[in-house]
Amino acid sequence: MKIAVTGSIATDHLMHFPGRFATQLMPDQLDRVSLSFLVDDLVVRRGGVAANIVFGMGQLGLPGILVGAVGNDFADYRSWLERHGVDCDSVHVSEYAHTSRFVCTTDDDMCQIASFYAGAMSEARNIELGPIDERVGGLDLVLVGANDPEAMVRHTVECRQRGLRFAADPSQQLARMTGDQVRQLIDGAAFLFTNEYEKTLLESKTGYSADDVLDRVDVRVTTLGKDGVEIVGRNIGRIHVACATEAVKADPTGVGDGFRAGFLTALSWGLDLQRAAEVGNLLATYVLETVGTQEYQVDATEFVKRLGDDYGDRAAEEVAAHIAR
Repeated sequence: MKIAVTGSIATDHLMHFPGRFATQLMPDQLDRVSLSFLVDDLVVRRGGVAANIVFGMGQLGLPGILVGAVGNDFADYRSWLERHGVDCDSVHVSEYAHTSRFVCTTDDDMCQIASFYAGAMSEARNIELGPIDERVGGLDLVLVGANDPEAMVRHTVECRQRGLRFAADPSQQLARMTGDQVRQLIDGAAFLFTNEYEKTLLESKTGYSADDVLDRVDVRVTTLGKDGVEIVGRNIGRIHVACATEAVKADPTGVGDGFRAGFLTALSWGLDLQRAAEVGNLLATYVLETVGTQEYQVDATEFVKRLGDDYGDRAAEEVAAHIAR
């Protein structure tokens, strides 16, 4: 399958202040705050939901097609992704703005002062899917992930117009989108991805019941945190898959992106929904076990063994026939 993943592409600049913000804030001077914190650590990590997902797909051997907007500072990030099996030829490069950036300083109390610069992401609304479809010889699925809200709506409208199958994955942008935008986003989706909280928020914003949503999407995939994942659909019985066993909990950031990468890759191999959820859960565990959303590496032999330990020999055999070695 040729899968295009649209969504945010960003870098995280994370710093640590060896002290407490609270001791630097004067209660009677808050209307004229002017502070600079000398930090003792800086970590720059690659991120963005679309980039995280295609990175995970590449780890399993599927060359996902990244679709999003970046700045001229994307060169090193592009090189990293391409070395890990990602097709970056449909990434839009802004002439004016930098790549989206999250800048955060954390103190010893785990309090944070942060800013998010959307930057080039706002230009994602100008990306047309038609030329991408033509370039790759036909797209089998488009995942519409968290991005500039106007871009998300445009991509789903274009998918319907062109007859392209798509998956709706609003993620954190649900909080910003209007009910009408969310209704447009999900209408006709082959898959709808949310976590439990987002599921409730989506129904509240749209005014839809759970049954109303299933009248508009084929399959609804809801991640349940430590309880795994639930899959329901118009013509399928409820599927529940427990989480894979993790060796350590290091950092939950990007775990949902890892699940989507594994799930979509397994579907591209022709595996069923149950098996796709198992692969998704295990890849999510790889993300959980590392600090950073793209700092893990999949060894095929180990992956298949872990899958068999958690989900049985049949699961291991089916995945072993497809996973990149």
